[in-house]
Formats: sequence, C-alpha cells, structure tokens
Amino acid sequence: MTKRVVITGLGVISSIGIGWEEFWDSLLKGRSGISPIASFDTSNQFTHNGGEVKNFRPEEFIRKDKLPLLSRASQLALAAAQLAVKDSRLSDSDLSHIKVGTCLGTTMGSVQTVEIIDELILQGKKECLSDELICKSPTHSTPAAISRAFQLQGPNIMFSTACAAGNYAIGYGFDLIRRGRADVIFAGGSDPLSKVAFTGFNQFSAVAPEKCQPFDKNRKGMIPAEGAGMLVLESLESALQRNAPIYAEIMGYGLSCDAYHMTTASVEGLAQCMKKAIREAGISHKEADYISAHGTGTPANDRNECAAIREVFGSDYQKVPVSSIKSMLGHTMGAASALEAVTCALAVKNDMLPPTINYETPDPECDIDCVPNRARKHTVNIALNNSYAFGGNNASVVFKKII
Repeated sequence: MTKRVVITGLGVISSIGIGWEEFWDSLLKGRSGISPIASFDTSNQFTHNGGEVKNFRPEEFIRKDKLPLLSRASQLALAAAQLAVKDSRLSDSDLSHIKVGTCLGTTMGSVQTVEIIDELILQGKKECLSDELICKSPTHSTPAAISRAFQLQGPNIMFSTACAAGNYAIGYGFDLIRRGRADVIFAGGSDPLSKVAFTGFNQFSAVAPEKCQPFDKNRKGMIPAEGAGMLVLESLESALQRNAPIYAEIMGYGLSCDAYHMTTASVEGLAQCMKKAIREAGISHKEADYISAHGTGTPANDRNECAAIREVFGSDYQKVPVSSIKSMLGHTMGAASALEAVTCALAVKNDMLPPTINYETPDPECDIDCVPNRARKHTVNIALNNSYAFGGNNASVVFKKII
C-alpha cells in the first residue's frame, strides 16, 4: 500500500469540449454547453434544455463496424479512453506487457438502448429485437467495450453509485494500483442524456428552466447532461520510468453512505465524507487550496454542501475557493465526478480555478467563495473533489501537485 498513484492521461467528451484542451479552455472562459435538446422530443416536458454533446462523432474514435455493437454510453466512454491513452503516451506494446484494468462509474448506463427495446415492445415489433441490441444494453457492457478495444485482461468493474460513481471508480482504481493488483487503470465515468433521466428529474421539479445557478439565491435546479471523463492512473515510479506527463497525484479518498433520504444528502454525511478523504490523504483541512463542488444548483443540495464545508473547514471555510463546473456543462450524472476529477487535475497542474457561472444574487446560506463568473489564477497544491448521489452515496477524492 506504499505505491504513490498519479494521473498521466486525461480524456474528455463533454458539451463544452472534446479533449481536455478544449474542455479546459471552455471552463476558464466560462462557456456554457447548455442548449435546447435535439435528440428527443421535449414538448411534453416542463423544461427543454440539456447539456448535449452535439459535435461528437463516434466514428472518429471507433471503427465503423464496431459502432452498432456499442450503446451511446459505451461510445462516449471508449472515445474518452482513446483520448486519455493517447494523452498518457501509452503504446499498444506498453499495454500488452502490464496489468491494465478498467474502473468506470455510471448512473443510467446503457439506458438509451433499453428505451429503444421498450419502444419496440410497446409497438408490437418484437421481431425487430436483435442480438446486438440486447447485448449492448447491460450496464457492464461499457467497461467491457474498453477492455475489448485495448485487449485488456486486468480488473474490470462498473460502479452504479449514481452521481458519485466516477469518484468511486477513481478511488477503487487508486487502491488496485497501491495493492499491486494492477499497473495501470483507466478510471472514470460515462452517461448519455436519456429520456428516462430527463423525465424523472422534471417530474420532481429538480430541473432549472434555462440555466444552472449553483449557490445563487435564486437557483432553480440542475440541468441534465451527458458526457464521459477518463483518467489514466499508474504508479509514480512507472510514470517516471517512462517519462510520462504527470498532472497530479491522488492522495486518498473518503466514502460515506448517510442513508438519510432518497434524494437529499445530509450535512453530517457530506462532512464525514470530506473528513475521511482529508484524513486518508494525511493532510490538514487548512492545506486545501480548492474544492470542486458537487454543486448541482438545487436549493437543498447547495445549502447542505455549504453547511458541510463550514463544518469541516470551521472558521477557514471562506478562505478556500469552491466552484461548480455543472454551471457550464450541466449534470452529467455518473460522469460528473470523473469530469470534475479531470478539472481538479488541471487546476493542480495549471494553478487556475474554473468559475461558477450564472452567479447573480448572493445567498446567506451559501456564503462560500464560489469563484463567481470568472476564472481565477490561484496556487493549487491540494484540491478536493466532492460528489454526492441519491441514496446517500458520497465520495470525495484528494489530489496533490507533484513538486
């Protein structure tokens, strides 16, 4: 358990950019990826906007003969993995001689495929159900697609802990490398924009009509989105031996399941999660330079997250900048904390903080420094990535600058 684990590759598919370079540039410029949904009819919904990845062309990353075998979730994840591997400078030869595994997270998985199957059954077209359609519907088909594409034979797992699943995957991958059970792990998350998720969040009035405004007094909810984030994890020793790019070191993580409410996280559960991550990382809360917030823009989530930050950081809570990139790209469900982990790695590497856009009116219950509307130059030696999910599944990960 003494191996140090670092991030050597980043892959991003999002509504504000494909590839980490475009993604990071958009974050720092405060660009919004929210637009009217085009992939399905929203005329009977209460809201109509989402964070769709409208310029994603899977054939640029995946062989055309393989595309019919992959769900949208798998296409997004595999494309992000291709980008991350290229960024890490790992060759096919490198991958064939070491233990490589895949750890992913998701909320909805290949739900779009399930939606197609349901529609065919409802329309009485069971004869149109193909083997290909059935085989790409299970949740585990996404990490399996990555393992097949790269011919990996290491651990392969999908976490379904909803919107914290990306952080769960990163934490598990971190442990696998520390324990010597893998040399390299592709860790991250993927989720498509689905009718099921969009309708569900609309039905319990959790979706903002136009824009996401985390920590703003007049915030009205989240914006459903899609995307994938992928990180290449390996030991520091391995990365130095092959002269790989190193973005940040993973210091530790914390998990908690507060079982307080199906959709609302408890302040105590969130605080315990952060405390565990800080303790495992062997740091003091005073060393944290940045918090990537879960920050969905719903009244209860933002209020409780700010209260938890006050509990953990005490009188120092206003000294640590906190921002939510969901204000720009929307809530990508199981991919959210993976994309936010990419953001933390880049913040640590570049000493820059992405803003919380759409911030207009301060809320006394959210009196944190939310980096309003404009990116900020700021030394980031330690970053904390928070993610909270339905059912009380919470996960925080600590990242550190390699000096």
